[in-house]
Amino acid sequence: MNHPAPTEGHPMTSYPETPVEDASYAAVADTPVDDATAPAAAFQPLVGGSPFADVDPRRLHLLRDVEMGISVELGRTRMKVQEVLSLAPGVVLELDRAAGGPVDVLVNGTLMARGEVVVVDEEFAVRITEVVTAEADGRARA
Repeated sequence: MNHPAPTEGHPMTSYPETPVEDASYAAVADTPVDDATAPAAAFQPLVGGSPFADVDPRRLHLLRDVEMGISVELGRTRMKVQEVLSLAPGVVLELDRAAGGPVDVLVNGTLMARGEVVVVDEEFAVRITEVVTAEADGRARA
């Protein structure tokens, strides 16, 4: 599929360093917002406080064989691209968790539990110490 070449000054393909001179864009930017005349949003109340309140629990058996990805997160860190590109064997990355502290158990990227790292038959495992509820989860979802 052939796309037309970007044209200079087109608002979707270029980002000028100076304010836009086009009056149609300036008029939008200079228009004051009047909160008193803005329509109020209307939301339907949640029934039973849960979006899943009307799910028939007898139908949950249909999902029992669905596989989900589970991962365990030891901790996190932030690095600049230059630092990431310089990673090599032997480099130590410091994480935001203390050694021996709890690890996060994520199901499809969502925090579901916390636990402690243990060794079972010479392999790492996680013993669940806490199941995290939505109310107790202060961290943003991954």
